[in-house]
Amino acid sequence: MSGHLYKENSLAGLIHHEHKISVAKCYQCGKCSAGCPVNTEMDFPPSMVLRMLQTEDPELEEKLLHAFSIWMCVTCEMCYGRCPMEIDIPKIMDFLRQKSLEQGKVNPKAKRIVKFHKAFLDSVKHTGRVSELGIIADYKMRSFAFTQDVMLAPKMIRRGKLHLIPEMIKDRSMVKKLFKKTINKKENPL
Repeated sequence: MSGHLYKENSLAGLIHHEHKISVAKCYQCGKCSAGCPVNTEMDFPPSMVLRMLQTEDPELEEKLLHAFSIWMCVTCEMCYGRCPMEIDIPKIMDFLRQKSLEQGKVNPKAKRIVKFHKAFLDSVKHTGRVSELGIIADYKMRSFAFTQDVMLAPKMIRRGKLHLIPEMIKDRSMVKKLFKKTINKKENPL
């Protein structure tokens, strides 16, 4: 735990308060960005996201909440594994995505990513596990990308990769309770 005092209501302060992660520990070695498989697609690589948080500058925080980077993060944890200070960057990115959603600051290029997130969570919420066909149908309805990858479906069904009837866990009520305690409690737009 860091002895650093954060400004009240800064993103860095909120991250520290809610997740006990201190961005002040980052000394900008760059290992996180060097190992990130999607950093070339990001407007701000992971090390820069941490630096922007360290400044506690409201303008930079605003840029972060509008950034495409927080949506490009695939939570592979390569950055976390490489960080000599063991800063949980994926958790930080998840926090920033949540704040971006709550404040209506999602980057326009990330709209389809958000739609996929919603489809994924809805699948888990209703079946207790991932239903690939359900996710695809839900995503296509949300994104209006009806013809995208449509020719892959028959091949995937033949190979047993897509099941027409979703598999469900036995006690789905437990999953619904979990969603109620977390996502619904925060009134999450997802």
